[in-house]
Amino acid sequence: MLSVAVVGGLHADARRQAVERLLADVPGAVALHHDLATAVQGTVVRTVRDRTGIVSAGEAPLVNDCACCALREDLVPELERLAADGVTRLAIVELWDSVEPKAMAEVVASAGLRLTGVITAVDPALVLPYLGNGDDLADAGLAAAATDQRTVADTFARQLEYAPVLALADSAEADDEDRALLAQLHPTARRIPIDPDVSDPSPVTPSPLAAAALAGFDVESAAAAQHPACALLPAEADECGVATLVWHRSRPFHPERLYAALEDLACAAARSRGRFWLADRPDTLLHWDAAGGALCVESAGPWMASLPDAAWDMVPPVRRAAAALDWHPEHGDCCQHLVFTSPGLDRDGLELLLESCLLTDTEYAAGRTAWKRLPPAFDTLLEV
Repeated sequence: MLSVAVVGGLHADARRQAVERLLADVPGAVALHHDLATAVQGTVVRTVRDRTGIVSAGEAPLVNDCACCALREDLVPELERLAADGVTRLAIVELWDSVEPKAMAEVVASAGLRLTGVITAVDPALVLPYLGNGDDLADAGLAAAATDQRTVADTFARQLEYAPVLALADSAEADDEDRALLAQLHPTARRIPIDPDVSDPSPVTPSPLAAAALAGFDVESAAAAQHPACALLPAEADECGVATLVWHRSRPFHPERLYAALEDLACAAARSRGRFWLADRPDTLLHWDAAGGALCVESAGPWMASLPDAAWDMVPPVRRAAAALDWHPEHGDCCQHLVFTSPGLDRDGLELLLESCLLTDTEYAAGRTAWKRLPPAFDTLLEV
């Protein structure tokens, strides 16, 4: 039965090294790649190659002027063709630079194909430069569609944090700080060095990277691990000049004071994310997602404490378990749970700024009815 592994990442050289390693290590493996750089000419170029070189090439027309849509429409039939030939053991879906693995993993799984691995290839020396790059993908020539409004930083962060396996290029420029940053950003990931030497015959036993590509992958669990209500956020850490601050409080933010502090908070760390609670929206779980000095804030639905008892049975068990960990006798799962990771992190200054944005004792004592009358400073951000 055909196995499918997705390999992505904005670090193109590292990604190509990982794919070549897999082609060399897994007999009967082929790699599919859709080059979206040609989308401006109206087509997406597809190549299929094995260890010896290109096996076939073709073009897929744009769908609704969307290169990513063309990729989705063309990818599944190609994988089904490979599954039917009975010869291919592993199909490696090598994503184009800015395509995010989550979207393609879900496309593969929803088609009933056997997704066995999702890998993001990384050059450790480039982690901080990419996380700090607030340029739009369009300005960098990396947009996947005319309407693509993502930045380099937020795209790279999602690519990095979704994959359970990181394939690490051998980079002479990488130092201990780079490796510590990578470890703190995604502490649960398996980090597997890429052996760039693919001249040897395929080994009798699978290499660590090949074993990871064939190990299995659960799309639902991966999505839950990224959902703001139950995300597997990094833990406290401090190593080699890189620190992670986990800030957890059970009192809501004052909307105006938090809004006034957003720019400083967004720039306080290379990466910050989590969930937070606004006093004027006490029933709404809000998602915090910042990289490259840019912050995205959006609603992620209601807190569990705001749901009627009858609705709890419709909530996934992982969400109920996450709520139980944060449960407060008065507020339920409503809380602040924000994580900031960066070299040179000013922990004390950051904590003071965050604390200053919470309701004061007097404001807190006034209760929810009074909270809801506070100025709605986030309406523009939340498009209300």
